[in-house]
Amino acid sequence: MATEQLKLRELAKKEVLITSGHRLCAGCGAPIIAKMVLLAAADYPVVACSPTGCLEVSTCISDYTAWKVPWIHSAFENAGATLSGVETMYRALKKKGKIDKEVKFIAIGGDGGTYDIGLQSLSGAMERGHDLLYVCYDNGAYMNTGIQRSSATPLGADTTTSPAGSVIPGKLQRRKDLTRIMAAHNIPYAAQASPSHWSDFIRKVRKALSIKGPKFINVISPCNRGWRSRLDDAIQLSRLAVQTCYWPLYEVEDGVVRVTYKPREKKPIEEFLKPQGRFKHLFTPENEWIVKRFQEDVDREWERLQKEESLYT
Repeated sequence: MATEQLKLRELAKKEVLITSGHRLCAGCGAPIIAKMVLLAAADYPVVACSPTGCLEVSTCISDYTAWKVPWIHSAFENAGATLSGVETMYRALKKKGKIDKEVKFIAIGGDGGTYDIGLQSLSGAMERGHDLLYVCYDNGAYMNTGIQRSSATPLGADTTTSPAGSVIPGKLQRRKDLTRIMAAHNIPYAAQASPSHWSDFIRKVRKALSIKGPKFINVISPCNRGWRSRLDDAIQLSRLAVQTCYWPLYEVEDGVVRVTYKPREKKPIEEFLKPQGRFKHLFTPENEWIVKRFQEDVDREWERLQKEESLYT
């Protein structure tokens, strides 16, 4: 505990590289995540890139920007390709002796621009082996365009394109497991993190930046507007996501799986679902089967993750 407090004091002394005054919603998880990423990367010169999404549209308004590092707005679909090009140019200039700094390249995108629209360019960047870190802030829908379902939207969630009503009880499909998909690219490092477990998150970002090649970190990012939750519960909800094992914290380094946090007492999934209005329809007799299936899915994935870890211990 004393070590963590010391680390927190050290972080508090560093310059915050994404300023206040941006136009993200009060209580949004995305700026918390971006701030933590940049604090973890504060020892390096950084070039950042964001595809279209909540973070992008709210941190760069006309002539004004909240970013205090070089930052590129990319199209919805091509942050991976954009940052690949910048990283390639950097390597060419470094080879010619025109740059001698150890610059780090970080993309920060939402699930819409990462899981779906941007998956092709992200996959290409990972496969080609570019030396960059892609961080996804996963809020589970296309929040800035009207709360439409994405492939990151969890089972049963009520969105504007998977509305809960008499025809369907919310989204009928399970969410895509993008962290596993990225790990399957055989990249040197992939991980899941949560802003509620800041020490684990900071450590993972720093580890990723110390590794050459493509890296990916998926971070849960509560959205009170889309999740229909309180303005002040982003950290509490992200903590519940971890404690219920809906969002397990783990890393895959050179193919080796390691769970970085194991709850002392695994909470039932209802504790994560109930504070969110997008799931309120699940707590009716006719939709009990969805909660049961949700719990079974979470339990199965948690057991599988622990079995994978045991292969290397």
